[in-house]
Amino acid sequence: MPAEWYPQSGVQLTWPHRQTDWAPCLDAITRTYVELAGIISRHEKVLIATPEPQAVDNLLRERLDAAQMERIVICQCRSNDTWARDHAAITLVGGDGPVLLDFRFNGWGEKFPSRLDNAITACLYGQGVFDARLKDAGDFVLEGGSIESDGKGTIFTTSQCLLAPHRNQPLCKDEIERRLKSELGAERVVWLDHGNLAGDDTDGHIDTIVRPAPADTLLYMACNDPADEQYEDFGLLKEQVQRLRTMEGRPYRLLELPMPAPIYNGEDRLPATYANFLVINGAVIVPTYGQPQTDELALSRVAQAFDGYEIYGVDARTIIRQHGSIHCITMQYPQGVIR
Repeated sequence: MPAEWYPQSGVQLTWPHRQTDWAPCLDAITRTYVELAGIISRHEKVLIATPEPQAVDNLLRERLDAAQMERIVICQCRSNDTWARDHAAITLVGGDGPVLLDFRFNGWGEKFPSRLDNAITACLYGQGVFDARLKDAGDFVLEGGSIESDGKGTIFTTSQCLLAPHRNQPLCKDEIERRLKSELGAERVVWLDHGNLAGDDTDGHIDTIVRPAPADTLLYMACNDPADEQYEDFGLLKEQVQRLRTMEGRPYRLLELPMPAPIYNGEDRLPATYANFLVINGAVIVPTYGQPQTDELALSRVAQAFDGYEIYGVDARTIIRQHGSIHCITMQYPQGVIR
């Protein structure tokens, strides 16, 4: 499984519509999707899955230029929701060419409807948009947001997610680790045990707390406010990250990401995190939350990790209303995969 900064052919977006939970804020979230499609299409292709292809095409033609539209691929697929990170295929590279692993998505442990989302990869594949082999891995539940790869044989994940109920019971931790190594071509799995964001409903995806970057770098979320309910748990995460070593036995280069001030929807705290950025060809798209001090610090830390990359900040306050952020609604495909 390549690192996210491996050269890409494009990024998948599963477009919001009136039959999703986005209905109450559909105009706002659509503007965010259009902004993301505009940024990504300056660098690579955008593969859009939507039940309303003509409407999406018309909308984008109003907002994007001809060069950007040449990089937009729109396919008709029904969907329950829009979290492409978790229902899209996970791609392997090398060997006889790229392989799309179609794991089972079950709504983060059967919390939400997922039948249509679970069929999107097969739907796209059937429309001939992929130049890769499709492997059915539907006997194993695995969400893209629950794993991170450094591209050198290490997979990062969290025990709270992969061992959560209604995923892969009765498999134990060792059995799950063996399956990850086998399916993803990994030499080792690094399990993190802390850092579950308040308001998160994925059971603690790794892409909300710790992200690998080039040159053996790890960006991690930190909570330095003792009054914050997350303070103790994220303190334990920091200690665990500091103990990690590369496969060669060296300490990682660690870059700390700040914790945004709490954002609420009514009484519910939303899982705002700067770790949920997306790496594309030559650029990184970082979520921002209308908090200038922490937004700017997060952008600068990501720029440190991805030297020479263009850094975009995109307001993610609408996305987090449904308990995810930018990485959660996207899925990258390595070069040569999208036709």
